[in-house]
Amino acid sequence: MTLTQIRSKKETPALTAVSKRAGKALVEFDMIREGDRIAVAVSGGKDSLSLLHVLRDRLRISPVKFDFTAVHIDFEFSDFNPQILIDYLEKEGFPCLVEKADSLKDERYEDIDCFRWSWNRRKALFQLADREGFNKIAFGHHMDDIVETILLNQFYRGEIAAMKPKQELFDGKLTIIRPLAYVREEAMVRLAHELGIAGMGQSKCANDDTSHRMLIKKMLRQFELENPMIVANIFNSLQNIKSEYLIETIKSQSHHVTKSPTSVTL
Repeated sequence: MTLTQIRSKKETPALTAVSKRAGKALVEFDMIREGDRIAVAVSGGKDSLSLLHVLRDRLRISPVKFDFTAVHIDFEFSDFNPQILIDYLEKEGFPCLVEKADSLKDERYEDIDCFRWSWNRRKALFQLADREGFNKIAFGHHMDDIVETILLNQFYRGEIAAMKPKQELFDGKLTIIRPLAYVREEAMVRLAHELGIAGMGQSKCANDDTSHRMLIKKMLRQFELENPMIVANIFNSLQNIKSEYLIETIKSQSHHVTKSPTSVTL
């Protein structure tokens, strides 16, 4: 065993912990298969950068072999200098692609809300994946992100929906995966600190700190003071649906009818 390997085992307990949780999600949701080419969406923030280290660790120990590349969508806003990110990726030995996007070039950075920023970023990622031959895109969303999305959809859209750990798009030509679905944000903070990337910054929408998501994040943190299982319970709830207790009107029930009353079989 080399000195580097020995130091890695001693100095990366947070990486080991997160990697194990990610490995569990990868298996249970069948996220990665042999020969996959994965584009890892990297914003410059702690979660997406840490995901690169997690995937490298999984690749080291997994019998399933795959390729992954860090990809960054650069809107050329003044909030983030992508060269900082590029230098870090090169230093760490991660292959990377930087895609310049001009879809928001005629707008002021401070006027762009988080939904439009995210929508344009995803569109650019999809186009890049198609052009470069990636069959999967990995996002650094963790359990807290998924739970916040569940509540965002309930509070502001009146629907029950979440960011799925694995989601096929375009008739299966492209698949989104979220390997950190079983990882709590606090574990990602520890990992980022361990890796020395907590203060790198990221490219994000101007209204991120005052968004509805941030309000929900603060609310959940307050609730967790009373019940530490709040976030995990909300996450698990979408896998434990009691359909007989859902609200349905006569109108909504009619949308599910596939046979006439006379054709019902017992």
